Amino acid sequence: MPWDSRGEDEGNGKQTYSKRTLPWGGTTRRNLVPLLAVGIATVGFLHAFTFQVNPDELGVVLRFGEVTRQEGPGLHFRFPHPIEEVRLPKATRQNIAELGVRTQETDAGGALPPIYVREESLMLTADENIVDVAFVVYWRIRDAQKYLFNIRDPESTVGVVAESAMREVVGQSDLGPILTRARQETEQAVQGLMQEVLDRYDAGIRIDHVRLQRIDPPTQVIDAFRDVQAAATDKEKLQNDALAYASRIVPEAKGVAERTLETAKGFRQQAIAEAEGQTARFVKVQQEYEKSPEVTRRRLYLETMERVLAGARKTIIDGKTGAVPLLGLWPLEGRKGARK
Repeated sequence: MPWDSRGEDEGNGKQTYSKRTLPWGGTTRRNLVPLLAVGIATVGFLHAFTFQVNPDELGVVLRFGEVTRQEGPGLHFRFPHPIEEVRLPKATRQNIAELGVRTQETDAGGALPPIYVREESLMLTADENIVDVAFVVYWRIRDAQKYLFNIRDPESTVGVVAESAMREVVGQSDLGPILTRARQETEQAVQGLMQEVLDRYDAGIRIDHVRLQRIDPPTQVIDAFRDVQAAATDKEKLQNDALAYASRIVPEAKGVAERTLETAKGFRQQAIAEAEGQTARFVKVQQEYEKSPEVTRRRLYLETMERVLAGARKTIIDGKTGAVPLLGLWPLEGRKGARK
């Protein structure tokens, strides 16, 4: 206890405290009332004439409903309401809008299974197929004044614009590319369309990124679509294999064809050269024959007989002894290559 002395009323047994022991003197009730009044007045003054802006906020001050200034983080002065009022939008925080799915967390921070919103996620493609799309939009406040006063419910507006933009992009695309290779193009197209619409609204919002979380056919037919995708993958693989084989075999065939053409060209040149040589030889022989027919005829006869009898088996005929084989030329009768 802060008091030095205390007593007890003999009549009723109540405990009393001496006013001389109080640090400020006087009775307790009479000194606390002014202090409480000062404290309440101070708190009321701070509440009425100042406002606090947190680090992720921007203070937009309105005087009689008209924006007069914007204040950054810290403690700032203002006139009391209704002269001035302050709006504190989260100007630097990145906001998240979930479409087609809602994530859940427990009180302890653990994750729960997501909730899928079919009314938002089921969309129709250009080739009249139904696709189930769940995506997330990341956005920020670009202009706090426009954000506060140009649209009534900014967060709801972002969600509606995101759903509308995704339906338009999906409605102009076929199912196959969306499920396989066109995910990034779809995200960029939705982001650009959302930004265009929000700028037209003059909403003061910037779209940072659109991310597709899940894009699948409806649950009832997803197995059939996966079989189709597997068949498409096999088809593409076979096409690639065929292209690779063609890329290998076609150059080989071209090489063989080129080599055959070059061989034919060489044979043609050889045949032409031989024919020209024989022609020139025949012309020379003809010229010699015209000069001396008998001698030329005899020479041609002897040359022809020389070529014909070069590999033949010869027999010498003598008028006295008759036919006598030429001894010593073919010691082995009937050997391979000997003429009968």
